[in-house]
Amino acid sequence: MLQILNPSGELLDDPPMDVDLARRLFRAMVTARQYDRKAASIQKQGRLATYAPFEGQEAAQIGSAAALRQDDWMVATYRDAAAMWMHGCPWTHLLLTRMGDERGGSPPEGVPVLPPSITVGAHMLHAVGLAWAARLQGSDRAAVTYFGDGATSEGDFHEAMNFAGVYRTPTIFVCQNNQYAISLSRRRQTASATIAGKADAYGVPGVLVDGNDLFAMYRATGEALSRAREGQGATLIEALTYRLGPHTTGDDPSRYRDEEEVEEWRAKDPLERVRRYLATEGAWDEGWETAIAEAAHEEVDEAVEEAEALPPLAPVGIFEAMFAEMTPELAQQQRWLLDSRHGPA
Repeated sequence: MLQILNPSGELLDDPPMDVDLARRLFRAMVTARQYDRKAASIQKQGRLATYAPFEGQEAAQIGSAAALRQDDWMVATYRDAAAMWMHGCPWTHLLLTRMGDERGGSPPEGVPVLPPSITVGAHMLHAVGLAWAARLQGSDRAAVTYFGDGATSEGDFHEAMNFAGVYRTPTIFVCQNNQYAISLSRRRQTASATIAGKADAYGVPGVLVDGNDLFAMYRATGEALSRAREGQGATLIEALTYRLGPHTTGDDPSRYRDEEEVEEWRAKDPLERVRRYLATEGAWDEGWETAIAEAAHEEVDEAVEEAEALPPLAPVGIFEAMFAEMTPELAQQQRWLLDSRHGPA
C-alpha cells in the first residue's frame, strides 16, 4: 500500500508537494468537513431531502482532486461533494442537489463536473466516454470518476473498466473503499484480496493507496494522470479509507459495526495527520486553524443561505430543460399547462 504520511504525521518518503500547498489542502479539508457536518445537521432539520456524509474521506477526495488539471472531467457520486467542490463546483450547487433542485446539477461555465450520480456504478461509463471523446479529439484531457467499494460489485464497473482497458482511455478510476456498501462489509461482497487487484483482469494498473494520506493520494493520482496524458490508458486507484458517519442521515451504522472499529479508524483521521505534519514543519498553530475553521463556517453558512433563498422553480420550466431549444411538441404542452385554469405558472 502506498503511504507517504503515516497516522502520526511522520514522512515515510519525500512529500509530493511543498508546505504551502499542504497548508492550502489542509484548509480545503477543514472547509469540506465543515460543509459535511453542516449538511448532515440541516438535513435532520428537514432542510435537505437526503444527505450522505463523507467525514473521514477528505484526503481521498481533496488529495486526488487537487492533482487534476482544471479542464479534466470529473464524474462523481452523491458522497463526493469535497472532490466536486475542489474541482470548482460551488457549495450552493451541491446543496441544491440535496434539496432536489435540478439547478444544482448545472455547474458554472467552465467547470467540467457532471451532476452527482445517485445510481450506484452507472456513472463510471460516462467518465470512460468523456475520456475516449477527449482522446479522439486529440486532447490530453483526462476524466476521473469516484465510486465506493460497493460499486465494484455492479456490472457497470466491469463494463467501464473493460472498455477503458481495451481502448486505453485516459480514465482515472478512484474507488473510495470506505469498508461498507451501506451495511454490507467489504469482506462479504468480494473474494478479491484487494479491489486494486481487479485491475489486472482489464489490463490496466491497479494501485492500493492509503486513502487517509493526503500526500499518497496526490502522488498516486498525479502519476495516473501523467500516464493517461501520455497515451498509456487508465488506472484503478483503491483508496483505503473509512466512512466515520452513517451511509446516509437515515442510516444507523451501530446496527452493523461496533464502536471499537470506528475509534480505530478515527485514530487515522486524515486531517489529524496533516495537522501533525504541518506542526512539525512549523506551519501550523491553533490560532491559524481556528481562523480557517471560522472562515469555512462562514463560507458554508453563506452557501446555505444562498441556496435556501432561491425561489422555487416553476412547473413550466420542465419543458424548457429538455433541450437547448424547445421542440414544437414541448412548447405546445407548456402552453396547455399555462392555459389550464388549474395549472400553476
